[in-house]
Amino acid sequence: MDWAGCRILPGMSPSTSSSRSYLTRPITWIVVVAVILVLIAGVVIGTRIYASSQNDAAPEAFASSTALPDAEPGSADGSWTVADGSEAGYRVDEVLNGEDVTVVGRTGDVTGTVEITDSALTEGQVLVDLSTVTTDSDQRDQYFRSQAVNTSIHADATFTLDGPGDLGDLAESGSATVTVPGSLEINGTTQQVEVELHVTRTPEGTLAVSGATDLTWSDYGVEAPDLGFVSVQETGQIEYSLILTEG
Repeated sequence: MDWAGCRILPGMSPSTSSSRSYLTRPITWIVVVAVILVLIAGVVIGTRIYASSQNDAAPEAFASSTALPDAEPGSADGSWTVADGSEAGYRVDEVLNGEDVTVVGRTGDVTGTVEITDSALTEGQVLVDLSTVTTDSDQRDQYFRSQAVNTSIHADATFTLDGPGDLGDLAESGSATVTVPGSLEINGTTQQVEVELHVTRTPEGTLAVSGATDLTWSDYGVEAPDLGFVSVQETGQIEYSLILTEG
């Protein structure tokens, strides 16, 4: 190229001048803006698709399960023990780039005992090992165990019954719904709660107990993470599905 007649500013080479001239062309900026808009649209659409797939894959709440056991009317008086097959955990909403994503963590490491006297729930304590709660993300689970809840010190969440609950409907229909007062300990902090229980006496002679309890994480010293592009709602639920065997 013949650079004769072209004015080159001090400190500017012909190639620099050409590059700046190129960037000032309207068509160049149109292309740049279009690329940015496409990238933004991709992030938004991708986030919505991910959120939708995660919400569809989230396990159904125990209390709303369509696979509730058949009911067998009869007395449930006696001593009961939480058996294998029981589950408990949490349900919470994350906000990912403005989209709500339902996260469910569960464990089968649940123990406890219950006393029923004269068709009333009179004593009960249930322990859940939080160190074994898992979701669909190992990174999330590690954060939950090491930072949200220090499970190396406070491994168990414990619910203790503080007052009686009427289970008289079990004798007539085989199922009963009752709200009972109790103490819930998480992360070394105890709060008073009311727990709704759906109790079914099964033909196999077991008791199926399910339900959920609303809670605010900060009430238990649990800090919900906020990483900018993803944050966790300050409220959530503790869910449980218990199988009780007599004895």
